[in-house]
Amino acid sequence: MKYLIKIKYLGTDFHGFQVQPDKRTVQGELNAALDLCFGVPCRVTGCSRTDAGVHANEFVLSVENDGGTVPPEKLPLAAARFLPPDLSLYYAESCSEEFHPRYDAVSKEYLYRIYNNRVSDPFEHGRSWFLPRVISENGISLMRDAAKKIEGRHDFSAFMSEGSDASDTVRCVKYVKIDKKGDIIEIRIAADGFLYNMVRIIVGTLSEVAFGRFTPEDVGRIIESGNRNLAGPTAPPEGLYLNKVNY
Repeated sequence: MKYLIKIKYLGTDFHGFQVQPDKRTVQGELNAALDLCFGVPCRVTGCSRTDAGVHANEFVLSVENDGGTVPPEKLPLAAARFLPPDLSLYYAESCSEEFHPRYDAVSKEYLYRIYNNRVSDPFEHGRSWFLPRVISENGISLMRDAAKKIEGRHDFSAFMSEGSDASDTVRCVKYVKIDKKGDIIEIRIAADGFLYNMVRIIVGTLSEVAFGRFTPEDVGRIIESGNRNLAGPTAPPEGLYLNKVNY
């Protein structure tokens, strides 16, 4: 039986999703837990990769093995006793042998959280970007105007970090939504795919719009330029969450 599972995790103490020698990773912890749960080695394939410090509210994977079987509806509870407190397997179902969690995904939504107050909140530490320079309501309005320039199909080379091996840098951003709730600014970005650090660079650029370094029109020109050096900084990883994967 092949399983589709969903996990969520707090990325603070992980060195990203993918297995790395001598480092604690989400995939490494999940592999170990599922091997114990099924009693045989398991093959785990993820829908994406996340960097160190990045979180996930919904991360989709497939699980295969040679002989071990647990009813899908019982798998979350069966796996729970083997998983650490910062990683949860909360959903499982059987799926076709052809299902691939990465290549079958049609879109993903990322959430980025900014804690915007002059004084830090210890309960937000590691879970949001602490930005002590307060963004005004006008700044939020400018960010929303700039977000409209990002939506649609574009070459997003200007929002990609060096080190990526992507040969196709065109992506379709379905929406960029910005909401402010008290001291928390939430930015939701959905697209058919993302380049390396694309969301974090978009957020860093939007923050520069809020503070007047860029205008919303500048953001359109930055996209057209394809030049990473013209865009804003890369926002830190602790504010980023993989929020939803659509199939």
